[in-house]
Amino acid sequence: MRTVWRWLLLWLIPIAAMAADPLSLVVLGSGGPGAVGRAGSSFLVLVDGVPRILVDAGPGSFARLGETGLSLDKTDIVLLTHLHADHAGELPGLVKARAVSVRAPIDFHVFGPEGREKQGDDAYFPATSRFVDLLFGAQGAFAYLPDFAGKVSFDVKDLSIFSKPGLKPSVIHTEPGLTIRAIAGHHRDAPAIIYRIDHGGKSITFSGDIDAKGHDNLRALAADTSLLVFNCVVLDPPQAPPILYTLHTAPADIGRIAGAAGVQSLLLAHLSPATDGKRDEVEASIRAGYAGPIQFAEDKARVTP
Repeated sequence: MRTVWRWLLLWLIPIAAMAADPLSLVVLGSGGPGAVGRAGSSFLVLVDGVPRILVDAGPGSFARLGETGLSLDKTDIVLLTHLHADHAGELPGLVKARAVSVRAPIDFHVFGPEGREKQGDDAYFPATSRFVDLLFGAQGAFAYLPDFAGKVSFDVKDLSIFSKPGLKPSVIHTEPGLTIRAIAGHHRDAPAIIYRIDHGGKSITFSGDIDAKGHDNLRALAADTSLLVFNCVVLDPPQAPPILYTLHTAPADIGRIAGAAGVQSLLLAHLSPATDGKRDEVEASIRAGYAGPIQFAEDKARVTP
């Protein structure tokens, strides 16, 4: 009988490997910025079933990662949409988790926005390369970490936040069968980037936090995408403080963008108590412009385009 089971396992393991989805994601954080029981914005993208790409690293995502049972031992690409604390604050913990998972050298390929100097009331934001250096560089807050459990190095690319009408997405990373594109987003004064990952005939696009000035670029990058992950923080006007509409996109606009871009499915993430508490209202508003599948993100949920 044991021999039979061994033969079955030999057959089932390759079948399981072959059946792995070419592209999927696990939600490590579906909320933020408030402490309301959801981890801050973070996603782990699986390529052929292997966790390879981390998109944002919000607070609490370290704990959610442990609860999923997934390993970061093959994760080597980090995409940061912007450098607000609820999207980037957990990066040191996740880097350490990756370092101790195999205790071997690892080179992280990190992408994020270029910086912006303080202008009037607008805040200063470091470039992503400076941010990583402030964390892990020789004089960084966690300077010990790159040598803690196997050599860790960072190849950081600062992506342009310059935008103009008709701007085309840029290819920022390629390897056989895998392409990652990016384009400037807009999140008021915070430099922001929108990302799209294509592999195996599937694609996932991440809006990040985005206001109306970034909608055209999002439509361009998300055209015909298999899955659009759209941050859904505010209700339609006037149900939120006016300032929030200079930072985020209302449900009616989410529907219009998804419909115009031909998005195949929509995942609503970065949920606030306002949008989480009125899901029916949010979905009805989106439905005015978009007829495809809509799902609300939950921590630890696995989503396949």
